Amino acid sequence: MRIPTLPFTVTDWDAMVPTVHPGETGHALWRTLEIGDLRVRMVEYSPGYLADHWCDRGHVLLVLEGELESELRDGRRFVLKPGMSYEVSDHGDAAHRSSTRIGAKLFIVD
Repeated sequence: MRIPTLPFTVTDWDAMVPTVHPGETGHALWRTLEIGDLRVRMVEYSPGYLADHWCDRGHVLLVLEGELESELRDGRRFVLKPGMSYEVSDHGDAAHRSSTRIGAKLFIVD
């Protein structure tokens, strides 16, 4: 990930209109700032959310609220609570998908 040239930018996440992304179950609300190839998001997963796909994109993800379960295609599972993060690259065999029983609020840079 490379941060493109940009001016100092302040983002009021609460003022951004979210887009709805249905999961296999539940839904995700994304508030997204895109600058060139850089995407910065505030994401909220509803209780019972399960992603409808395996993701191969690299991310830096921080859990702000709730609890997130990240499952890797190889079967490994990680439970992340507020203040925990994961970092995964675009390369390698770390395809992953997210789920949550109780809901989660995340800050994601990719």
